[in-house]
Amino acid sequence: MVNVEIGWVMIIAGIGLLVAESLHPGFFVAVPGTVLLVMGAVFILLPDIFNQWSPVIMVITGLLASIATIMVYRRIASGHKPLSTSMDTLVGKKGMVVTDVEPGSITGKVKIENQIWSATSATVIPKGKEVEVIHSEGVHVKVTEIIE
Repeated sequence: MVNVEIGWVMIIAGIGLLVAESLHPGFFVAVPGTVLLVMGAVFILLPDIFNQWSPVIMVITGLLASIATIMVYRRIASGHKPLSTSMDTLVGKKGMVVTDVEPGSITGKVKIENQIWSATSATVIPKGKEVEVIHSEGVHVKVTEIIE
């Protein structure tokens, strides 16, 4: 009877982990949640099987549940890499000043492709002006005003 009680505890814990995963996706607790569900079901459905073979059965069940969960996740997860902007790709890009840019200071802000970057320049560039990136370093860029 103890195995059945342990099985229910494992199932409840597994459901809790899967609910947590659904509220905060990232696949950090989906595998252990699935493993707990499967192992809890084994404890409930086959309580008499657990004796000297318990460790072997638990390891095999855990491995199979983990592999199955990872295979399912790979099928439903998006296959593309997340978009990222590297400082090497910023030079030559155009953007808009959202906070005045001043020489010798990186308190100015520019919007380049929907991202806000700290910026500096050789001259004062007021908010609303269009700029082009001439250099990037770390998390800030050096810009020049585009004059038409």
